[in-house]
Amino acid sequence: MIYRFRVVLDNNTDDVDVFRDLEIRESDTMEDLHNIITQSFGFDGMEMASFYVSDEDWNQGEEIAMFDMSEADNEVRMMSTTQINDIVHEASTKLIYVYDFLSMWTFYVELAEIVEEAEGTDYPNLMFVQGQIPDTAPEKQFTADENPEDYNEFEEGLDLDDYENLDFDENWN
Repeated sequence: MIYRFRVVLDNNTDDVDVFRDLEIRESDTMEDLHNIITQSFGFDGMEMASFYVSDEDWNQGEEIAMFDMSEADNEVRMMSTTQINDIVHEASTKLIYVYDFLSMWTFYVELAEIVEEAEGTDYPNLMFVQGQIPDTAPEKQFTADENPEDYNEFEEGLDLDDYENLDFDENWN
């Protein structure tokens, strides 16, 4: 089967949509998907990149990495050994793709359709191009940046200088 993906640049603006529609075999690897994405957006593919499994609200989940940089106890799936259909299917259609961790090019990758392989078509296949990628990666807007005065990483009413009322046993040791 052939997976049709729409890959959309997270550009934080409403004026320009930048996306690519791609076709790739479901049995190809995540590295193959990485390669067609980088080529279709004009990157050389030489920077670090990762896919992240995403839920319906685009929350970042499990990482599928290009290189294993994990500690001994923390195994990470690798792009080169993970088939696309092991990660993406009808019940799990969304991925976040980050290319070049210094620039943080971020893309939303969504499975749009599953179709039969077309005879005479070479895969992977770039089907459609919309918009040009900017010269630099769009800046990310984080929740704390929107209203920094409203951001409080500590629970409400917690006085860090009030050691008398902290909830712990003084003689715990």
